[in-house]
Amino acid sequence: MFELTEDQVALKEAAAEAATAILGETLKEDDENEVFRPEYLHALGEAGLCGVQSAEEHGGLGLGYTEYAIILEEIAKVSASYAVGVAVTGLPQVILATMGSQEQIDRYLPQLAMGETIGAFALSEPDSGSDAASLQATAELDGDEYVLNGTKFWITHGGYADVYIVMARTGGPGARGVSAFVVPGDAAGLTYGKKEEKMGLRSSPTVELVMQNVRIPASNLIGAEGDGFKVAMSALDSGRITIAAISVGIAQAALDTAAEYATQRKQFNKAIIDFQGVGFMLADMACQIESSRLLVRKAAALRDAGKPYSHIAAMAKCVATDASVLVATDAVQVLGGYGYTREYPVERYMRDAKVMQIVEGTNQVQRVVISRHLKGIYSGE
Repeated sequence: MFELTEDQVALKEAAAEAATAILGETLKEDDENEVFRPEYLHALGEAGLCGVQSAEEHGGLGLGYTEYAIILEEIAKVSASYAVGVAVTGLPQVILATMGSQEQIDRYLPQLAMGETIGAFALSEPDSGSDAASLQATAELDGDEYVLNGTKFWITHGGYADVYIVMARTGGPGARGVSAFVVPGDAAGLTYGKKEEKMGLRSSPTVELVMQNVRIPASNLIGAEGDGFKVAMSALDSGRITIAAISVGIAQAALDTAAEYATQRKQFNKAIIDFQGVGFMLADMACQIESSRLLVRKAAALRDAGKPYSHIAAMAKCVATDASVLVATDAVQVLGGYGYTREYPVERYMRDAKVMQIVEGTNQVQRVVISRHLKGIYSGE
């Protein structure tokens, strides 16, 4: 946990090299113009970075979440948008590998793991965000098919994904009435509405997904009817580790830029890092990053060991995303006026970091998860 193995170091270096080579050339231009390039995600897949956590027989590298967190951090140092893209394509892989049928695994998982196809996860709705159990999209069984209707919001890769994992209601109100489905991106009746104009992650498309009498085979049901909420919560637990890792990557990139600038920038005949006001700020940034990284790796290690990790994943997500916002904001401050311009990337890091406190469950929700865990410990429940 404290030191990487030789194999992990090699993976880290390979991820950094691939991310820079694939994403670096049009990074600034694409962020400014809100351009997503699916071919970049495919190229990351060809480099072996889209299926790190999936088994080798399913087209992945067969590694753990520790390695997954390492590569996501490196990709995020270059582009948080595409790091999120890798993570979101990874969610269907996790769901299918743990709860999918053999038919679903064989049909969808290898192509997702190799980056040949793009994945997406559709849970949120216009009136169902943190209260995910109140979702209204429906799936009705009609012979040997399910018919899906409803609207999903905040869908990363909406309109680009080849495979969606969709949560829809098959039963009564509440969590027990929710089921999970594999929905092909080319399914008839699947359309796309508004593309969100976002503050950050501008190279990651976020789109409204509309389902109007979308018919899919009954075999596309994941698990049994009523398993959907369990599928969603399990995916979110895993997703919190990935978002935390991405946040560490953003923060590290911000510190790297700020520290380099502070070392080279001179005022009153000395580098500004030698002024305590700047030097101490950078020191605090480094402390926040290192502590966040260790918490992310603890959550990943627990998951890899098959031990309970939900509350630690919530802590990692909460701590790392809060730290990322603070570190990126301080990086802008270190660069002063330059930090507020697009000449340097720290303003992008600041914009990208903010949404990490919101996705995969807001940080307020994470604190609910953590406090419930503490209540269970200290009340003996």
